Amino acid sequence: MILVDSSVWIDYFRGVPTGRTDRLDELLGREPLAIGDIVLTEVLQGFDRNRDFDQALRLMTSLTLVEIAGREIAVQAARNFRALRARGVTVRKTIDTLIATRCIEDGLALLYSDRDFDPFVEHLGLKSAMDPA
Repeated sequence: MILVDSSVWIDYFRGVPTGRTDRLDELLGREPLAIGDIVLTEVLQGFDRNRDFDQALRLMTSLTLVEIAGREIAVQAARNFRALRARGVTVRKTIDTLIATRCIEDGLALLYSDRDFDPFVEHLGLKSAMDPA
């Protein structure tokens, strides 16, 4: 299963053509996709118009919902952050650390365009949904 990060959803709903939004378009309706609860909030809070909010809500709530945090993920995310920091990498956002950790722990691939996820792929085994299967 593939979890889609807000960095891709935001570009998708804005109609920004990228390799990642093209990939999302290919996957919708063909592959099982997941949305993180925090990702759902991040994306939906950006809509100004009720019509756009409602349309996005219908699409995104049709996907499998993944609860991102919880005690075990919170502790492991702190461990992952520290492991990357020990390698000289500082992740800018705690939420990205939580999302990456949930994906690693559950074996989910992540479709993202936020560079903060790259060290998780390189050093901690996060699967990128852009990599060949």
